[in-house]
This record gives sequence, C-alpha cells and structure tokens, in this order.
Amino acid sequence: MSPQVSAIHSTIDPTSSRLTVRAFAAGLLSGFGHNPVIGFRDFSGEVSFAPDDITKSSVGITIKAGSFEVQNDVSEKDRREIIRTMNDQVLEVGRFPDIAFESRQVSGMQLGESLYVVKIEGDLFLRGVTRRQTVSVNMVPADDKLRAYGEVSIKQSDFKIKLVSVAGGALKVKDELKISFDVTANKDP
Repeated sequence: MSPQVSAIHSTIDPTSSRLTVRAFAAGLLSGFGHNPVIGFRDFSGEVSFAPDDITKSSVGITIKAGSFEVQNDVSEKDRREIIRTMNDQVLEVGRFPDIAFESRQVSGMQLGESLYVVKIEGDLFLRGVTRRQTVSVNMVPADDKLRAYGEVSIKQSDFKIKLVSVAGGALKVKDELKISFDVTANKDP
C-alpha cells in the first residue's frame, strides 16, 4: 500500500500579493516612450501543494481584467490614455472580463528546507484565447502561508492582441510582455 500524499490547500490573498505586467516600447521613438508597468488588484484562486509528491499539486487563478492600475510615474493624461487603450483595445474588458490560468501538470524539486522550484504547465485564458503556458515558480511553504514567486514571458500576438502603436507607428509596444508575480496564499483551516 502506498503512503497517502497530503496536499496543503491554500487560498490566494490578493491584499498581500503582487501581480504585474511590464510592456516594452519599440520603434523609432522608443527612447521617448514608456515601458508601462500594469498592476492587477482583483484576483483570486486556490493552490493545492503536495510537498511529498509535487506532481499532485495544482493551481487556479482568476484575474478581473479591468482591475489594473498604471504603476509608472506618468502624467495624468498619459495614465488615462494607457487605461483607455488597455480597456478598449488590448484586453477588451467589456467582452472578456476575466483572465484565468489553470494548471494541467506540475513537476519540480525541493532545493532547501523550505524552498521548492516548481514547473507548472497549464492553460492561460486571455481575451477569448486559451494557450498552453509553462511557468517556473519558486514555492516557499510556511506554517500558515504559502508564497509563490517568479516571472514568465508571453507574446501578445499569441492571444490575438493587436500591438498598440502611436505617432504613425514610430512608437509602439513590443510583442513580448513580462509577467511578474509574488503571491501569498493562506492555508485553509
């Protein structure tokens, strides 16, 4: 008889978590452009972490697409324009109010007493498109919390997002986005 694998179930705490997306300017005028940093505030999800058999772990997260704020130090006019463009053209929050990620397969290893490096393969649902995405995550379990942090790159074109440009294309946003996360999940009672 094989030993029972016990998973630690946790609920994501958005108030002590951070989820940001960084875009990068390109084009002839890129030196004058912004590299916008967008922070999402409203997200929820659950993590099931099985330290004795990481393959039995899972994660699911849902982000309210319109819950972002511009974190750069930009003028109020630029801030309003970035928000309008993100809502109307990039994310189309009226049509696609949620962004979601659901794990399919988890693997990894323990590196230290309380540090695991985990590879999560799952489905990322963004703007009506679902794509397989692999995310490398550092997991730090504690007594009553679980911390997961890392960074992943995605291409906007993979999700049928038209790349934003201004000034006749002399200033545009690159296809690649960097998503950084530092998520805390509280263990369920």
